[in-house]
Amino acid sequence: MRIQYELARALYKNGSYAECLALSQRAADAGYVAAQFDVGVYYYNGQDYAQAMAWFMKAADQGNSLAQDAIGALYNEGYGVKQDYSQAMAWYKKAADQGNADAQYNLGVSYERGEGVKQDYAQAMAWYMKAADQGDADAQDGIGLYYSNGHGVKQDYEQALVWYRKAADQGNAGAQYNIGVAYDRGEGVKRDYAQALVWYRKAADQGNADAQYNIGVLYNNGYGVKQDYAQAMAWYMKAADQGDADAQYNLGVSYERGEGVKQDRAQARAWYQKAADHGGKDAIAALKRLPAN
Repeated sequence: MRIQYELARALYKNGSYAECLALSQRAADAGYVAAQFDVGVYYYNGQDYAQAMAWFMKAADQGNSLAQDAIGALYNEGYGVKQDYSQAMAWYKKAADQGNADAQYNLGVSYERGEGVKQDYAQAMAWYMKAADQGDADAQDGIGLYYSNGHGVKQDYEQALVWYRKAADQGNAGAQYNIGVAYDRGEGVKRDYAQALVWYRKAADQGNADAQYNIGVLYNNGYGVKQDYAQAMAWYMKAADQGDADAQYNLGVSYERGEGVKQDRAQARAWYQKAADHGGKDAIAALKRLPAN
């Protein structure tokens, strides 16, 4: 069965997905656990969550930690089953106890949010640490946030930066953004807008909307860079297109004032409305202030 499974993997790499599934299915039917998990992934990617659950369960019953973690995720999201945070926790724990870093991180998230368990930042930190020690970048970023906010540990901006850097060195966009915030605010490091821009840009280039918005703010105010309203507009637009309400509001301001663009009150109202639709209080106030015509 292993030879058949390896052949299936080779077919997948070559883009022969139908042949890959057929071979994987045969190996899975014969009880080959890795194939059972892969068939589950195939159905998951095809959004047939009930079939994905069935195959993940077969693999999980043989002790496969990847499948156990995947089952936890299905319960967590309510995909193919009724959403059940307690069941999600139970399956994450099975995988985490086998050293699965992703499951350890997911347990940390559950404790942080109080999903399926009483909210407990100390327990969240403990599970994040287990995952982080295995190099999980999301967990490392999470630990950084805990040190930054003083959740479950004494607030320590310098320690936050240590953990952010571990994650950022792996290309984690959230950590890159958080390092930018640290330089922007002078938390754990001397304030340096130019360095903030460098780190925001790393995150923004990966599509991080918060970083894109903050780059717009830096250009708008001339912090660490020559003031440039057109550049500010361009970065606000990137974030706004992802639904960032603050960026949508700032685009409204730019159109209302004619900063970086020709003054256009109709466009200003349109962007204020988008921000208001996301609950932006300043945008709601702007709509009341700005005449409709």
